[in-house]
Amino acid sequence: MLYLVATPIGNLQDVTLRALEALRAVDLIACEDTRRTRKLLSHYAISKPLLAFHEHNERQAGERVMQLLRDGRDVALVTDAGTPGISDPGYSLVRRAIDDQQPVTMIPGPAAFVMAVVLSGLPAHAFTFRGFPPRKRGPRQRFIAIDRDSPHTLVFYESPHRLIPFLADAHDLLGNRRAALANDLTKKFEQIQRGTLGDLLAQLTPNGLKGEYCVVIEGVGGAREADCAPA
Repeated sequence: MLYLVATPIGNLQDVTLRALEALRAVDLIACEDTRRTRKLLSHYAISKPLLAFHEHNERQAGERVMQLLRDGRDVALVTDAGTPGISDPGYSLVRRAIDDQQPVTMIPGPAAFVMAVVLSGLPAHAFTFRGFPPRKRGPRQRFIAIDRDSPHTLVFYESPHRLIPFLADAHDLLGNRRAALANDLTKKFEQIQRGTLGDLLAQLTPNGLKGEYCVVIEGVGGAREADCAPA
């Protein structure tokens, strides 16, 4: 069985009992960063063989996992934080296992974008998760523009080094919509910043940004409302 195991996005106490049970039971744990995973395993006194599985070796490491599954072994896949396959390695392995008729299941748990949408205060009944935008400006602008007319709340991940350029492009292409930035979720210094895209851009300084950000932007229906609001 291939187990996709969601792990904490910050606070180690957010791991589920089922996740711990699965990690203790499998023959091997494939993980994005062995150092990060060892911290989690050590915290819960779990000792298992680890296999590095990340975007640069998915093909080779995936073949090793597939061979173990064919041999009747159990393998868990985890990423550095959150749910495997959500903007993290995992999709290719799931696809290979399904195509090879190997059993796959999931131990659900934390996902940063879900928490960010709920805490943003923006409509959560319908949202579009877009993941990480392209790094270069031209492709990034085209990526943002795809959802210019979408009524759904939009959700993105972004690094601290590209957050301000991303927000500037979003402001130019989508208008001065309401938005929220979520950072350090579940950690001691968890932060949610809310306002219009213009407000958030005015508040940010490059030197004060660290960690991965989740950006939540209101859909097209709210953009007109924000543009018409008093300054």
